[in-house]
Amino acid sequence: MNFFDNHKRIFFLILSLICLALAGWSTHRFAPSFFEKTVGTVLTPIAGGINKAGSFVSARFKAITNTNSIIDENESLKEEIEKLKLDNSRLALLEQDNADLMGLLNIQGKYSAFDTEGARIIAKDPGNWYDVFIIDKGTNNGLTENMAVVSGGGLVGRIKECGFNYSKVVSIIDDADAVSATAMRTGDVGYVKGDYYNNGMCRMELIDMSSKMAEGDEIITSGFSSVYPEGIVIGRVTEIENADKTSTKTALIAPAADFKHLSSVLVVKNTPKNAEYNFDETTETTTEAEG
Repeated sequence: MNFFDNHKRIFFLILSLICLALAGWSTHRFAPSFFEKTVGTVLTPIAGGINKAGSFVSARFKAITNTNSIIDENESLKEEIEKLKLDNSRLALLEQDNADLMGLLNIQGKYSAFDTEGARIIAKDPGNWYDVFIIDKGTNNGLTENMAVVSGGGLVGRIKECGFNYSKVVSIIDDADAVSATAMRTGDVGYVKGDYYNNGMCRMELIDMSSKMAEGDEIITSGFSSVYPEGIVIGRVTEIENADKTSTKTALIAPAADFKHLSSVLVVKNTPKNAEYNFDETTETTTEAEG
């Protein structure tokens, strides 16, 4: 210790000089050493790769986060769209119900002389035409078989089968029934039957050969029936055919009722005597014949 104590000033001086020399050397050195160059060459690409990998992972993480957010948002939008579709369907049904009710009111106004019952069509046979269909009224509403069924356009058909809360209707375009009919202009009579396979048309048969019926004549129910009241519009003549082997004519009839777009009908529950019936926009008076 005595040696160090005796020479410590010299040691401190030497250390100070060494530190100054190193500091000077470090300050004035401009070029890196070979070792430093080697380390830098090797580590720089690795550091760049690590930095790029980190940026890629970060970007992918953000993309995944954004994708999940978009998916959640899309699911929410899909739910809203489904709710809107359901609401639109409900509104469409309400509008259809209102249209059906207005249609029934209009029909009832046209047949105000009769005791009638409005009904909606709830089912039909396959095909484009309403030739056989089911309505939502039955015996619980006072309906029975063979009651006439009409629409705003004119005669539709009759009830063929009647249940407690439903009825089956056979229309005039079905070829199973015949309706006693007459031409308003000429008074000629005949029977109207369905001609289903002729585009929903009807035929009026057994017309006398001397008949002056022509295209455009209006055909109505004659009243010579216990089923159909007198004066209900059936349709209009589109063509007159002369039978070759008989002494009668046949008229092709375009029905007044729209048998492709029926939705509501009116069932005629009775046929009052001396009833007034509106044939078209003007009021005509007809006398109900005995059924």
